[in-house]
Amino acid sequence: MAFASFLGRVLFASVFILSAYQEFNEFGVDGGPAAKALRPKFDAFTHRVHSQVGFQLPEIDLKFLIAGAIALKGLGGVLFIFGSSFGALLLLLHQLIATPIHYDFYNYDSEDKEFTQLFIKFTQNMALFGALLFFIGMKNSIPRRVPKKAPKTKTY
Repeated sequence: MAFASFLGRVLFASVFILSAYQEFNEFGVDGGPAAKALRPKFDAFTHRVHSQVGFQLPEIDLKFLIAGAIALKGLGGVLFIFGSSFGALLLLLHQLIATPIHYDFYNYDSEDKEFTQLFIKFTQNMALFGALLFFIGMKNSIPRRVPKKAPKTKTY
């Protein structure tokens, strides 16, 4: 059972680690293709937040956002493999920030082709989010092993 759990964590974390590795290799001086692809989606997200909530998000250089995503996915994935709840929290943080920005189905009409594709990817990332919550919940619900006390010696 321990090996199956480890293998499952490796396979789960490989999605994040391989993504972080690819983004790291393409990073360059400007954030690479990830920053170029993210710019219009991030602008649409900030406009949506400003129009709905009335809160203006500060200007963020996307290369720092991409670097943060690489760090969260890489470090979180490696720690998650070894069963760390902190690693799961890092991955959870990444999913919480990146999913609504990357998969902005809410900016499209429900009949659009992009809406369906983005909504499916959004729900898949929500499933990953749920799996991470499940892992954290299970990790915290298992009681810690308490070492047995040494039997007292009887003295007569």
